[in-house]
Amino acid sequence: MTKQNVVVSDTDSQILNMAISVAVSNSTIFSAAAERPPIAPGGYISISRKRLMNLKNLDIINGGERITSWVDSMKASSPTHIQSTTCLMKGQSSWMLQHPSALDMFEQIIEASQGKQIVMFLDYDGTLSPIVEDPDRAFMSDSMRNTVKKLAGCFPTAIVSGRCRDKVYKFVRLAELYYAGSHGMDIKGPAKGSKYKKGSQDQINSRSKSGEQQFCLSVHFRCVDEKKWSELALQVKSVLKEYPKLRLSQGRKVLEIRPTIKWDKGKALEFLLESLGYANCNDVFPVYIGDDRTDEDAFKVLRERGQGFGILVSKTPKETSATYSLQEPAEVMDFLQRLVEWKRQSVRGQALL
Repeated sequence: MTKQNVVVSDTDSQILNMAISVAVSNSTIFSAAAERPPIAPGGYISISRKRLMNLKNLDIINGGERITSWVDSMKASSPTHIQSTTCLMKGQSSWMLQHPSALDMFEQIIEASQGKQIVMFLDYDGTLSPIVEDPDRAFMSDSMRNTVKKLAGCFPTAIVSGRCRDKVYKFVRLAELYYAGSHGMDIKGPAKGSKYKKGSQDQINSRSKSGEQQFCLSVHFRCVDEKKWSELALQVKSVLKEYPKLRLSQGRKVLEIRPTIKWDKGKALEFLLESLGYANCNDVFPVYIGDDRTDEDAFKVLRERGQGFGILVSKTPKETSATYSLQEPAEVMDFLQRLVEWKRQSVRGQALL
C-alpha cells in the first residue's frame, strides 16, 4: 500500500468541515482478527459531524495519552505565525548559540569532514521545497533540482521523506539519488547503480519488497484554524482505534498514521549507510538535513554514532538533536552549493598534484 494524503481545511465560513475521508485499501497491515469498519463506495471511510459530536464527550485514549496531550504536541511541532514571531523575539539568540548556522560554520564543518566520505541525507518538504497549503503542489525549484543533481555528482545522496517513494521521486525527478519513502519503509537505490556503493544494489532495493512496509497515511491540517485542532485530533483518533496495528504520530502540521513497526528515518539512515558499506567505518561523515519532528530520529542516530551531524531547517527555536541550523530551503540550497563548490575545488587541487 502506498502513502496517501488527506487534506483538511476550514470552510469559507471558518467552520471546520468535520468529514474526513480516509483512503484505505486491502492490506495485511490491518489486523486479520479485527473487523474493518464499513467502507463506502470508492474505498473511503467517512466520519460525519454527527458522529463527532457523539464522540466529543468521550475520553479517547491511545497508548495512555489523552487527546489534549496530542493537541499540545500538535502545537509544539506546528507553531502558528504569532507563536513563531514570539519565539524569534525571545529565544532566537540563545538558541542560535546552541545550534549555529551551518552557513556560518561551513569552514569548521569542512575541517571536521577531512579524510572522510561525506554522505548526504535530505528531507523533502520544508527542506528542498517550501511548505505549502496543498501538499500535492510542494514543487522544488529548478535551481534546487540542479543543485541536488550536482550534489549527487559529488557525494552519495539520499532523499528521506514521509511521502511515498514514488511521489517524492515525481517531485525530484533525479534518477541518480537514493530514495527512502514512507519514513524509510520503502528504499530504492539509483536506477543505474552508484559509483559510491560498496554494498549490494539488491540489498538496498530489497527494502521496498517487504510488503507491509509500503504504507503511510497523512492528514494535513495546514489550513485548519488552531481552535479546531482538538476536534480534528479527536476525529482522526476515532478512526485509528478501529485499526490496532496502526499508530499515530505528528509532524509539521500533519498527523501521520503508520504501521506499529520499529522503523523510522534514523533506522533508514543506518540501513543506507550499511548498504553503502559504511556500517562500521570511521571514515564516513553523514550529513542529514531536515525540518520535521520525524527527522529527529535521524539526528539522534548521528549523535549516538558520533559521526557527522544533523542540520535542522527552522526559523523558530525548537528542541532538537541537530547540531546546526538553517532557516529555510533557500539557505539549504546555499549550503549545498557551497559543498559542491568545495568538492570541485578539492578535486581540481588534487589533479594538480
